[in-house]
Amino acid sequence: MTTTATAPTPTTVPGPPPRTGARHGPSTLRHGTTLAWRGLVKTVHSPEALIDVTLQPVIFLLLFVYVFGGAIAGNTSAYLQFALPGVLVQTVIFASAGTGTGLADDLHTGIFDRFRSLPVSRAAPLLGAIGADLARYATSGVIMLGFGAILGFRTSAGPAAIVAALLLVMAFAFALCWVFTALAMVVRDPRSVQGLGALISLPLTFGSNVFVPASTMPGWLQGWVDVNPVSKTADAVRGLLLGGPVAGPAGTALLWAAGITLVFAPIAVTLYRRRT
Repeated sequence: MTTTATAPTPTTVPGPPPRTGARHGPSTLRHGTTLAWRGLVKTVHSPEALIDVTLQPVIFLLLFVYVFGGAIAGNTSAYLQFALPGVLVQTVIFASAGTGTGLADDLHTGIFDRFRSLPVSRAAPLLGAIGADLARYATSGVIMLGFGAILGFRTSAGPAAIVAALLLVMAFAFALCWVFTALAMVVRDPRSVQGLGALISLPLTFGSNVFVPASTMPGWLQGWVDVNPVSKTADAVRGLLLGGPVAGPAGTALLWAAGITLVFAPIAVTLYRRRT
């Protein structure tokens, strides 16, 4: 009697799942949304992280209106009407520099190394960080408009115009976030990112018509103010909230935002891939 030996069935060790998210846009967006939600939950559970979106805009508005309002416009009520749309833009620009600082800090903590080991898109962590910050900036804008109404700011704009003003500010902030993200990928120290971010934010905001009309400035400075995208954004927000030209300033501001995003978003993603 003979027996037939049966060859053992080979076993296959399953490997890691394919990283499909790195190549498909919908997966990148889904992963970025998930990480943005993670960032929002982290902010909610960190009371100190809420200061810049709750207390900071209120302090900015109080300082500029009640310290400079009488000297610039003669009375604080008139200056509040002029300054609030501009301070709304200025606050979001200053806050967008924090995106770069936060990313530089995350690079030091090693969280991006953990993301790299997961089957997620390589660009998703950047989109998630910027998405969470945009939600915080929108909260800041709503708080400023509400507090401005308490101080006496009055607008004849309807809900659609108010939402359009906030969306326009968010679009410009989204573009600037990519600038500061690219900066964070080049500069390793979070404190250096914060300092260099101030060097970018200060000329953009104070060299604009955010706080005073351009007609009060020297002629050589008016040339910069006229082409400054922050001035165009502030003009469009004033037009939406107080009445006045909207299409021209808004179109120019959106073109600036689109151009900045098209230039700096690929740079930021490329630098991020090299660093991680």
